Amino acid sequence: MSERIRLGLVGVGKIARDQHLPALAASEDFALVATASQGPQLDEVPGHPSIEALLAAEDIDAVSICTPPRGRHAIARAAIEAGKHVMLEKPPAATLAEIADLAERARARGVTLFTSWHSREAGAVDRAGEWLADKRVTGVRIVWKEDIRKWHPGQEWIVEAGGFGVFDPAINALSIATRILPEPLLVESAAFEVPAGRGAPLRATVAMRCGDAPASADLDFLQTGPQTWDLEVDTDGGALRLSMGGAILHLPGEPDLTWPDREYPRLYARFAALVREGASDVDLRPFQLVADAFVLAEHRMGEPFAF
Repeated sequence: MSERIRLGLVGVGKIARDQHLPALAASEDFALVATASQGPQLDEVPGHPSIEALLAAEDIDAVSICTPPRGRHAIARAAIEAGKHVMLEKPPAATLAEIADLAERARARGVTLFTSWHSREAGAVDRAGEWLADKRVTGVRIVWKEDIRKWHPGQEWIVEAGGFGVFDPAINALSIATRILPEPLLVESAAFEVPAGRGAPLRATVAMRCGDAPASADLDFLQTGPQTWDLEVDTDGGALRLSMGGAILHLPGEPDLTWPDREYPRLYARFAALVREGASDVDLRPFQLVADAFVLAEHRMGEPFAF
């Protein structure tokens, strides 16, 4: 492998352009060699219509996949079978079985598989986890409310079956919670509001437990006005609150701490380290919570939704 890891980017949509491309442009670990996309390509590097065409034409070491979850398994499988290291945008695939299969294939082929959770790389998350490590949790509250039309304009796949709906953003909160809480979260019940004619919920509540403590998630993908990305944890040492998706940390008796947005540069640094160590990072806990909520949820029909 050359000193810089030669990377192919699959999917050149909004998340790739907003986050992946700037992070790669600033990275000292990666060289973006080519893209694969069924839509528009980039002017700066060769573009290909499929992962198979990219693999056949380009000398690459690794692939970063930014397509919607449905169909991602086949892309990742092709890359793994070609001996390429693979990083998956969140959610990592359409089902847990798909990820289990990819993990086994990556192990057998001897390549890295990285199920990335970008919100875990928010600046305040590590400090929050350190503070909670010796605390007894007495309550957990997640409030994650944002506007699908602002953040995912026209992305119909998110409201289709397999598109995760409100859990596409909410899995970010669950990824933080599973990183920082000292005991596992377990889903007890859920309630979904699914728009008429759509396949995924745009509002949801989830009741959970963290050890003996109650935990809840209040999720809304139709929030207009101020957006809310908060996680609060009550403990025997006071209350912790992460706000703005993990960028701001509130601790009892301390001034608020704010970190700059470095989520995607940190993801790519982590991916590079895994590749060079010959290791994988396949943490499915956030996805398992979503899957459990879907299994246990009561459903009600909401108003029709259109972008």
